[in-house]
Amino acid sequence: MTMSTEQTKKILLDRAKVLAHEDKDETSRGGSIEVVEFRLTNERYAIESMYIREVLPLKELTVVPCTPPYILGIINVRGQILSIIDLRVFFELAPEAPTGATKIIVLSSNEMELGIVADVVTGARSIPFDQLHAGLPTLTGIREIYLRGVVEEDLVFLDAAKLLTDKQIVVDEEVEE
Repeated sequence: MTMSTEQTKKILLDRAKVLAHEDKDETSRGGSIEVVEFRLTNERYAIESMYIREVLPLKELTVVPCTPPYILGIINVRGQILSIIDLRVFFELAPEAPTGATKIIVLSSNEMELGIVADVVTGARSIPFDQLHAGLPTLTGIREIYLRGVVEEDLVFLDAAKLLTDKQIVVDEEVEE
C-alpha cells in the first residue's frame, strides 16, 4: 500500500504536533529534573546537573586584563584553560570577596565550557517538574533572561543552555599595543 504525498505530509504533521505538545507539557508528565544548588550573595540558585562537568575549589585564578567586569579570570584545569564568570557581577548583585567555601562550577556543552563562581555549593537534588514555576516579578533585567523558573519562591533555576550559548558572554576582542 502506497500513500500519496499529501497523506504522508498529514501523518508527519500530526506526529510533529503530538511531539511538540509532549515537550511543551513536561510538567503534566510528573517527571523531575536533577539540579545542583548553590548560593550567590544571599540568593539560592540551581542549575541542571546534566550541564555540570565538575565542581572545583577556587584557587590559582589568573586575572585577564581588558575583559568585561563579569569575567573574573581564567583557571587551568588539568591543562585546559577555562574562563570564570562571576554571576554576581553579571546579574548585578552585591559583590563579595571569595572565601574558603567559594567554588567553581564548570558548565559544559558541545559549544562551550566555562566556570561560574558559587559562594557555596549546598547540594544536589531532584526537582519535580510540577514544582517549577514562572519567574518572580522581582527577577528582572538580565537575570530574567537566564531564568528557567523558580522553585519554592526562593530557589532560582537558571537556564545553563542559555548561559553556554549566549554570544554576550564570549569575549572576542583584540587589544592593540
